[in-house]
Amino acid sequence: MSIIQDVSFAGPLGQQLAGKLHLPQGSYRGAAIFAHCFTCSKETLAASRIAAGLARAGLAVLRFDFTGLGRSEGAFSDSSFASNIEDLKAAAQFMAAEKFGTHSLAPHLLIGHSLGGAAVLVAASEIGTISAVATIGAPSFAGHVLHLFDQAVEEIEASGQAEVHIGGRPFVVGAGMVQDLKARMTAKHIADLRCDLLVLHSPIDSIVGIENAAEIFAHAKHPKSFVSLDKANHLLTDAGDANFAAEVISSWAQRCLPRAEKLSLSKEGDVLVSASPDGDFAHDILAGSYLMRADEPDTVPGGLDSGPPPYDFLLAGLGACTAMTLRLYARHKGWPLDDVAVQLRHKKDYLEDNKQAGKLDFIDRTIFLKGDLDDDMRRRLLEIADKCPVHKSLEAGIQVTTSLS
Repeated sequence: MSIIQDVSFAGPLGQQLAGKLHLPQGSYRGAAIFAHCFTCSKETLAASRIAAGLARAGLAVLRFDFTGLGRSEGAFSDSSFASNIEDLKAAAQFMAAEKFGTHSLAPHLLIGHSLGGAAVLVAASEIGTISAVATIGAPSFAGHVLHLFDQAVEEIEASGQAEVHIGGRPFVVGAGMVQDLKARMTAKHIADLRCDLLVLHSPIDSIVGIENAAEIFAHAKHPKSFVSLDKANHLLTDAGDANFAAEVISSWAQRCLPRAEKLSLSKEGDVLVSASPDGDFAHDILAGSYLMRADEPDTVPGGLDSGPPPYDFLLAGLGACTAMTLRLYARHKGWPLDDVAVQLRHKKDYLEDNKQAGKLDFIDRTIFLKGDLDDDMRRRLLEIADKCPVHKSLEAGIQVTTSLS
């Protein structure tokens, strides 16, 4: 499960742009920005699923709403293709100022869906850290986009704006959008691209035809790659198609992104817990090079159920240590222990013979052993379970020293 943070940042005109930042777990391989399709938002199935898939593969991914769409401020009628590019540059500046552990989130990869794909092809050369671009169902030139406006183009150019219907919804499109598309969506901006390019497109895309992918690929210079999204629709509404796209982009990006780095703290054994902007209880945990999240259930006011509660981490530590100790001991003895599982439950209760002492902490631990073990082996393994280091620490009592920094 990736960690998702709600974020906002200033757009080129000072308007607040809303986004969601997916953070990876374990190895950090780089950062990416996802640009959504025309008149869509960051909440499309393609955006959310691909961002989540890339985060699982070690990429920090920002998906955000362009000006006037979703939860971002501004009027869509005042936006243009150029403003979309400026929004992308603002997103890159925001990411460059963010930290994940000790690493900057300056983006190395741009991913664009539909018109977002056309935007990242232009923006890539204007963002200095970009080394790779991936497009999904992207149009190649302005004419492929302008046909969506049907007969409204003349009215837009004459009156400055007009209402058009896209995907069954009305939108007011300004003259700036038409002018920018004609001026900036050209073969030259594709040929001038100076980074690795991956073109993904469905051969049955009924919104942006497959010929667009052929034109982008033909005008781009190497290194470039093409992958067919067989049987996928334009919006990648099928989870399998979106997940496949994420896997392809992730695998391809290994060749063109900086070498994977392990997030880690300065000292082995250190654990850093910091508040997350989500909910009242969510906290991000960096343990060694692994990122996790703690939270409270959504049945608790302010809880989002975005991670286990604190006591579950305590149980997990004891359970993992128990299983490791048993496997190591059985291997040393040459015993046929095929598998071990540990189930734990924490509770507070009174001692039966001393209820005046108040409630105490109890942990019920059940161990499941698989293998051709005789009774003596099983009995000995039960004894060894109490000798695991975490068990011994808990029973001995732990002194906690606290200081302010």
